[in-house]
Amino acid sequence: MQAVAGYLVLLLAMPLAALAIVSPANEYRAQGIAAPDCDGPLQVLSFALPAILIYAAGALLVYRAGRRFHRLVSLLCLIIALATVPNIAEAVHELYRNATDGECRG
Repeated sequence: MQAVAGYLVLLLAMPLAALAIVSPANEYRAQGIAAPDCDGPLQVLSFALPAILIYAAGALLVYRAGRRFHRLVSLLCLIIALATVPNIAEAVHELYRNATDGECRG
């Protein structure tokens, strides 16, 4: 029963992970406009950090089960967790860029 609950959590977190992977850190630069996006990086991080925590923990916990199916699911969780890393790095870089330029002061 615990395995079913774990897989259900991973399945329900899939839209969160999809948003974390495809959301741009600066929506204006993604459209070709050279303007700062003050709330874009935080939106990306609000999706990406929970997604990477869920799927990294899922990869570790499912791998410990040891069967072939569990190892395949663990590999998929690891791929999803690693796919969010470039977007997190881009969001953090965008936050530092906005802070050093002084463009996004509240």
